[in-house]
Amino acid sequence: MKVDLDMAVEEAYPETLRLRRDIHKHPELAFQEERTASLVAERLKALGLEVTTGVSRTGVVGLLNGGREGKALLIRADMDGLPITEANDVSYRSRNDGVMHA
Repeated sequence: MKVDLDMAVEEAYPETLRLRRDIHKHPELAFQEERTASLVAERLKALGLEVTTGVSRTGVVGLLNGGREGKALLIRADMDGLPITEANDVSYRSRNDGVMHA
């Protein structure tokens, strides 16, 4: 089955932006990302990935098995916020005093 990548990106954009801004509003320090990890795990499961949570306390691993032997691809992303007070004046500004995604 061929996928129209441009259309798929366009369709996914509103929810991806909403999720990104939600995570930005609720930053959590390293090893305290319970809410963020839950959101990430939920989204990966909804996409059909095999999900493992609690990796090194709050880490999440999503595995998409392509069903073929051969090369694999790993994508890594940080979820933790930093102990910085956000000065930006945007609608998705951090709601957690002294913590932001920077």
